[in-house]
Amino acid sequence: MSTESGRARPSAPDPEAAADETASSRCMRGQRAPDRSGPKTGRQRTDQSCQARNAMNRPFNMPDEFVEGFMKAGESLWRSLGWAPKGDRNGADPGPALNSSGLAQLQADHMMRLYKLTEHVLKSAAGVQSEAGIEPARGDRRFNATEWRDNATYSLLKQCYLLNARYCVDFVEALDLDEKEKHRLRFFTRQLVEAMSPTNFLATNPDVIKLATDSEGQSLKAGLDNLMADLGRGSLTITDEEAFEVGKDVAASRGAVVFENELFQLIQYEPATEQVTARPLLIVPPCINKFYILDLQPANSFVRFAVEHGLTVFMVSWRNPDASCGHFGWDDYVGQGAMRAIEVTRSISGADKVNVVGWCVGGTILSSALAILRTRGDESVASVTLLTTMLDFREPGDLGVFVDEEGVRQREQTIGNGGIYRGSELGFVFQTLRSKELIWPNVINNYLKGKSPERFDLLFWNADVTNLPGPMYCWYIRNMYLENRLREPNRLTMCGTSVDLGRVDLPAYVLATVEDHIVPWRSAYRTTGLFSGNTRFVLGASGHIAGVINPASKNKRSYWLSDKRCEDPAAWLASADEKPGSWWNDWIAWLKPWAEDQVPARTQLGSNLYPPGEVAPGRYVKAKAN
Repeated sequence: MSTESGRARPSAPDPEAAADETASSRCMRGQRAPDRSGPKTGRQRTDQSCQARNAMNRPFNMPDEFVEGFMKAGESLWRSLGWAPKGDRNGADPGPALNSSGLAQLQADHMMRLYKLTEHVLKSAAGVQSEAGIEPARGDRRFNATEWRDNATYSLLKQCYLLNARYCVDFVEALDLDEKEKHRLRFFTRQLVEAMSPTNFLATNPDVIKLATDSEGQSLKAGLDNLMADLGRGSLTITDEEAFEVGKDVAASRGAVVFENELFQLIQYEPATEQVTARPLLIVPPCINKFYILDLQPANSFVRFAVEHGLTVFMVSWRNPDASCGHFGWDDYVGQGAMRAIEVTRSISGADKVNVVGWCVGGTILSSALAILRTRGDESVASVTLLTTMLDFREPGDLGVFVDEEGVRQREQTIGNGGIYRGSELGFVFQTLRSKELIWPNVINNYLKGKSPERFDLLFWNADVTNLPGPMYCWYIRNMYLENRLREPNRLTMCGTSVDLGRVDLPAYVLATVEDHIVPWRSAYRTTGLFSGNTRFVLGASGHIAGVINPASKNKRSYWLSDKRCEDPAAWLASADEKPGSWWNDWIAWLKPWAEDQVPARTQLGSNLYPPGEVAPGRYVKAKAN
């Protein structure tokens, strides 16, 4: 196995920093963080900001961005009602943002629904048939217990909650706010509405009461024990984290590490066929999560699917950064990460070109690398596949509510020149994006019912969080999410080269998923207008993870295809045909022409220059985030 030291670009030493002590850790002990931002604009920062920044002491690793986003949403609401004090945080007085006529109509509609609900309850109590009451949306499993339907008290409680939840949502939509501000208020309103569901409370959940009665209170005692354990570790348990072992139950495909540097290990997998394609496949997964989402268990392993179809597969396994990695920047992930992996993969395979796959931020890193390579005249890549990847960040989805100039500047002051953004905080953010599925069911199961978390490989992977180097994270958030510079030709310079995605003239397979809450499919679709090669856009069913990990053998879900190229994503969808089954089959058929002819599979992994070392999956993927 070949090893090398990844290029590091540490910043100049900070005289105020002690060894291994970041500005954020000083904040956690009540000390001021050094101000590297120059003159401040907007609200002046005081020592209270250090207290607000004390994420370590917040339950469940709630990051600063969540807390401050919640506060800003509240400010928007108060100002919209005309109740805010004179002058906002920037000294302006924008006045109320309330649409009076819209609010009046909203109130009237709400009162009418309340009247109908009261009439329905009274008639039902008297045994008189009436119109159906208010029911949850299709797919909402919170009220599946029969008591919510058959018991008059629980039925009324459910319907009142649903009616008030609808009013809260409609109220936000009636406010006259700019779209970014309304999106933030909409997001945090949803958090509150979902948190206040009667199913989340001991006294108003019939399943919980019945279980507590049947167990003579033992379920409540077990739930309290679970709660105290989670408070002690600082995060909500969403799965049985002892149910799987990396390298044995998941990430178990056979192979070896054939190269490593300080950023990643490169895994080469053993062939599963006697003949393989001449050109190998290199996969660049997101560094925000671990690679084995693509190699969970044999039945749903994308890696296994690829090798069984005659591909020689290489996988980037990113290092889980610790304090020693706090200096790595975006350029390191592009140059010493994706570009180095392409070089080594091509060398080991002896092929003229390689095919590459990138997922999520791994796709953003990979696309940046391809733009640099093409600018330099490098033709070592034959095709590119992007899975739920965003290159145009104008519509970043719910993640956008956590990003604004003030918040980004705060992170730059604390970890932008060195430090770590903790994976547990990232994990909390991702859970809030689907709190109805990832947070509250686990609160009910673990704390109210006192049960053990379920055993589920995908949730096990989800809980296996990764840190990010502060400089890399801050550069990514500012230049992608905040300022959306990657889509603009030659606006960004990486690894000493101006980046123009239009130079990526390769055949491209771009997959988005229709229910993606991290990379909205309309944003992923815009890649078709950034690359200059022949692009095949495919829209898969389901979301960011389940839509990608859709094994061909199970023949589930569907995907949409169209040969038309439209500026408007909705116009493309209107022209698309729905195909049953997994997009995996469509992808492998598309890839075959770019993989070249069949050659005998090698019996040995690696090469003389890059001999095999550790058995797959290697040690990097097994490292836990502190």
